[in-house]
Amino acid sequence: MSEQTNLPKQSVTRRRIHRRTITIDGFERSDGLWELEATLTDVKDVDYPISSGMRPAGTPVHEMTVRIAFDNTFTIREAHAESRWVPFFGVCETITYAYQQLVGLNLLKGFRLAVNDRFRGVRGCTHITELLYALPTAAVQTFATFRRDNEESDEKPFHLDQCHALDTDSSPVVAQYYPKWFRNKAV
Repeated sequence: MSEQTNLPKQSVTRRRIHRRTITIDGFERSDGLWELEATLTDVKDVDYPISSGMRPAGTPVHEMTVRIAFDNTFTIREAHAESRWVPFFGVCETITYAYQQLVGLNLLKGFRLAVNDRFRGVRGCTHITELLYALPTAAVQTFATFRRDNEESDEKPFHLDQCHALDTDSSPVVAQYYPKWFRNKAV
């Protein structure tokens, strides 16, 4: 793995003023479920005046965490949300109860649309809802830890045709590592 970047060199000086960090940790639980704990944090490198007062540099403006547990079918069985840092204490964090509505949703079947339907606009927190959109791929990565991605099976591996590198029509990756599913034999 290379630490080099292919981004063009900066032609101007710059000063970072904001950092958004999203972390998602995946866990295998002793009860047979899988768990994701996801946190979104926004921090300014400068003092930040907001309507509710001055947020000193280095102090989070937002810090929200969502924890879900899901089963082997990727169906959410438990959901919890917490807002530790918000612009408007006493108000912003009161919507976290709404995220119980995640229970019963499937992370791989219409999840992002269901999230949008339930939490868009004033029915949720913009930052928590945005954090949810990253959960399906994190769930797949967590679950896949103990699975070979090219096991022999009668079912096409779920990740094929989900990105350009895994295009079953033209990708040399599919031709080499998943030949059973490669459709363009002329390549």
